[in-house]
Amino acid sequence: MTQNAMHSKPDRPSFRTAEILLLSLAHFIHDIYTAFLSPLLPLLIKKFSMSLAQAGALSAIMQLPALLNPFVGMVADRMSLRALVILAPALTAVPMSLVGVAPSYGVLAVLLLLAGISVTLFHVPAPVIIARMSGNRKGAGMSFFMTGGELARTVGPVTAVCAVSLMGLQGFWPVMSAGIAASGVLYWRFRRIDLPFHNPRRHVSLGSTFLQIKKIMIPLAFIIGARSFMHASMSAFLPVFVGQHGGSLWLGGVALAIFEAAGVAGIMAAGPVSDVLGRKKMLMISLSGAPVALLAFQHLGGGALQDGTSAILCAAALIACGFTLLSTTPVMLALVQENAGDSPAAANGIFMMTAFVMRSSVVITVGVVADYAGLDTAFILSAIAGAGGIPFVMMLPSDSRGA
Repeated sequence: MTQNAMHSKPDRPSFRTAEILLLSLAHFIHDIYTAFLSPLLPLLIKKFSMSLAQAGALSAIMQLPALLNPFVGMVADRMSLRALVILAPALTAVPMSLVGVAPSYGVLAVLLLLAGISVTLFHVPAPVIIARMSGNRKGAGMSFFMTGGELARTVGPVTAVCAVSLMGLQGFWPVMSAGIAASGVLYWRFRRIDLPFHNPRRHVSLGSTFLQIKKIMIPLAFIIGARSFMHASMSAFLPVFVGQHGGSLWLGGVALAIFEAAGVAGIMAAGPVSDVLGRKKMLMISLSGAPVALLAFQHLGGGALQDGTSAILCAAALIACGFTLLSTTPVMLALVQENAGDSPAAANGIFMMTAFVMRSSVVITVGVVADYAGLDTAFILSAIAGAGGIPFVMMLPSDSRGA
C-alpha cells in the first residue's frame, strides 16, 4: 500500500502556482506585441501607400508560420525548446516594435514573418509546459495561461495606440524593452526547473501522433469549425454590427471590450470547472449557451447598448456570449494534453494548426455572407452553425470524471 502510494506521487505532481502565473504573465506580455498590427495598420497603409490587398497580406504573412505548428511540436517532443520559450517574448517584441522604422513594405513583411515564427515557437511548447506544471489540474493551468493571451488582445491595441501617440510611429520602438525584460525574468526563474517532456530517442511521426489523438481530434476539428463561425462574427465584425445598428465607433469599441472581458472571465472559470465536471460537460455547456446568447444579441441589435432598459438586456446577451464562446479553448487544450500520450507537443501543434486553418477560412466565409446577405443574416447563420458543434461534443470519449 505504501509502495503504491510512493509510486503514485510522480503521476500527481503539485500545482506549481508561481511558475504557472509567471508563464501566463509572459504569455500576456508576448501577445500584447502580436496585437500591434491591427491598430497600426492605417498608419502603415499611409506610410507605404499600400492597397487593402497588401495590407491584408501582412496579417496572413504573420500567421503563415502557424502551418509549421505540428513540425515544431514534433521537434519539441525530441529536444528541449525551453530556451525558445524563454526567448520568445524578446524575439517577438523586437520585430513588432520595429515595424514603424521599416524602410519598405518588403522589410515590414520580413519583420512580421520573424514575429510569426517566434509566436509559433512559443505557443506550441508553452501549453505543454503548463500541463506539466499543473499536475491533475490541467484545466485550471490552461485557464491561467489562456487568460494571459485573451487579456493581451484587449490591452495590446490600446498599448500600441498610446505608444505611437506619445512617441510617433518611428519612435515607439523602445516598447520592446518590456518583452526583453520578460525573457530575462523567465530565464531567471526557469533556467534550473526541470520539466522534461521531450525524449531524444523518440521518433514518433506526425501520422502516428494523429492516429493516437484522432478519437478526440476529429470531433474537436468540427467543434472548432462550428465555434469559429460565432467567434469570427463577434471578434471581427462586432464593431461594424454595432455601427450598422446606430451605435457610434466608440460604442463599437466598448462592445468589443465587454465581449473580450467576459471572455477572460469565461476562460478563468471554464478550466477549473472542467477539472471537476469533466471536459465534455463543460464544452456542452459552452456550445449550448453561446448560440442562444448570440441570437439574443443579434435580435436586440448592437445599437440597443445605448437605449436604457434595452441596453441592460443587450449587454447581458453580449456578456453571456463572450463568457460561453471564449471559454472553450482551455478545455480543449487540456483535453488534447490528456490524450497526447508520448507526443504532447506534436499533438498540441496539430490542434493549433487545425484551429488556425479553421479560423482563417471561416472568417472569410462570414465576411462573404455579410457582403451578400447582411451582417444580421451572417450572425444568425453563425449561431446556427455554432449549435452544429453540439453533436460532435457527444462523440468525444468519456473522461475520468464521468463526463
